[in-house]
Amino acid sequence: MPHPQFQAKTQIGHIHLTVSDLDRSLAFYRNLLGFEITTWYGKSAVFLSAAGFHHHIGINTWAGKGASSPPLDHTGLFHFAILYPDRKELAKPLKRLMEADYPLQGASDHGVSEAIYLSDPDGNGVELYSDRNPDSWPRDAQGNLNMFTHPLELEFLLSELEKE
Repeated sequence: MPHPQFQAKTQIGHIHLTVSDLDRSLAFYRNLLGFEITTWYGKSAVFLSAAGFHHHIGINTWAGKGASSPPLDHTGLFHFAILYPDRKELAKPLKRLMEADYPLQGASDHGVSEAIYLSDPDGNGVELYSDRNPDSWPRDAQGNLNMFTHPLELEFLLSELEKE
C-alpha cells in the first residue's frame, strides 16, 4: 500500500551530475544513449532530454574540469535508471554502445523488466531498462511480486531492431 502522503502519479524527475569533462560526458549521454541537448548553462553545464522534455539529465563541471570521482568505498549514488518505453527503444542505445565497444557491466532479466548496466565516463552507475506489461509480471500465489535476476540475452533484445 502506498504511503498516504504520496499520490499515485508521484515520480522522480531528473538527475543532475557533476562530471570531470563536459565534452566526454556529452558524447556519452547524447551520442550513445540518444538524449538531445535542450540548453546550455554558460560553458560549464548542459541539459539533455528525451522527446522534447525540458531536461532529464543535467551535467556540469562546477567542481572543476578534471575533478576526481568519489572513491568506490564511500556512500553515494549506486546507479540511476533510465526507463525506455519498450524493448525496441532499449535496443537502440544497446546497439550504439556495442558498436562503440563501450563496456557493459551486466544485463539482466528481472521478470518485471529487462535491464542493461554500465557506468558513465565518470563512474556513475547507469541502468537502461524497459518494463514489461504489468499483466505479465511474475507473482506468487498471494499476488506479491516475485522478481528475479536472470541473464538477459542481448542478441534477442537487438533482434527487436529488425522488426517493423
